[in-house]
Amino acid sequence: MNEKNVLIVDDEEDITWSLGKHLEKDREFYRTQTCNSAAEALNILKKRHMDLVITDIRMPEISGLDLLMKIRQLYPHIKVIIMTAYGNSEIQEEANRRGCFKYIEKPFEIRELRDLIRNTLEDRKGFTGSLEDFQLGDLIQMNCLGRLTNAIRVQSGSQTGTIYFDDGNIVHAEVGDLVGEEAFYEIIMWPGGNFALNKSLKAENETILKGWQSLLLEGLRRKDEASNSELAEARALDEVRHILKTFFTTKGVQLIIFFKPDGEPWVWESDRPGQTESQIRAITELTRSWVALQSETARLHGMEQIKEMLMDYENGLVKLIWMPNSRSYLLILADNSTNFGLLRIESKKHMSALADVIRTHGLFKQPSV
Repeated sequence: MNEKNVLIVDDEEDITWSLGKHLEKDREFYRTQTCNSAAEALNILKKRHMDLVITDIRMPEISGLDLLMKIRQLYPHIKVIIMTAYGNSEIQEEANRRGCFKYIEKPFEIRELRDLIRNTLEDRKGFTGSLEDFQLGDLIQMNCLGRLTNAIRVQSGSQTGTIYFDDGNIVHAEVGDLVGEEAFYEIIMWPGGNFALNKSLKAENETILKGWQSLLLEGLRRKDEASNSELAEARALDEVRHILKTFFTTKGVQLIIFFKPDGEPWVWESDRPGQTESQIRAITELTRSWVALQSETARLHGMEQIKEMLMDYENGLVKLIWMPNSRSYLLILADNSTNFGLLRIESKKHMSALADVIRTHGLFKQPSV
């Protein structure tokens, strides 16, 4: 066993002195250090590695329970044993909720404490390694079927979320500002990442009441639906790109941008060499402002559902056409060599083809009211 360090915290100096003296008998297994306040303990933890903290509950200024909470937040690897002369089920429940590893009531036999420390610090034999192609859903099922109480911390890119278990039940989940069921669904829909099991983490609130099988089925259904939607969008993108290129058979057409209903450019084609993403972004911002202004004007006049907008300049035109039933729209930029009548006819034909693609792949549907 590698040398371990144990910190004993009690506001009564004679107790810490006595415990420190008795525990010296086990110095071949671990080294002890004592202090008489939670504030002093936190200062020691900043400077020295500890494997175990043994603390009294009732102490002035910072209680043992508050110290336990601080340790859980700052040093989650450290195990904590609570000792108190005021033991009751409520205190024990609160200590467990805050991540207490073990709980011992005063008065206790010193041999009992020595055994508890040795068992706590004992290096456990086992396997270490990594799991490849292992799905988060599989790990969740293992936790639930094994009736485990712990937490799974999941990281995907810059996102981190946690799922909490109590006796095999999923009781809480959190990611960013999301908590409860929606947080659980958000985490399980992530395409991949890393996970870590933490036995000391316990949920402070129970925000999930639904059974784990129902949660998992709904989460996997949402994941499949999102995956199918992404696949459909990728296929539709190729088809839309092909249709946009046919607009250039009309003389004078220079730029076509297909906008999603939220105003984000989805795909664009240009006959201008060197057209850059930054130029498309600038056009996008101007188009959004234009659409917002015209939409507000239409609203003031009691008009709804813009179908088409046209800006006719001396040396060209800018035209916006909305897709039926999806509110996505198309921007066409053409110079003054364009035959406006022919462009209108060709646009209707191409828009019909685009509408078929969007409808076939089920994209950009208007939400039902």
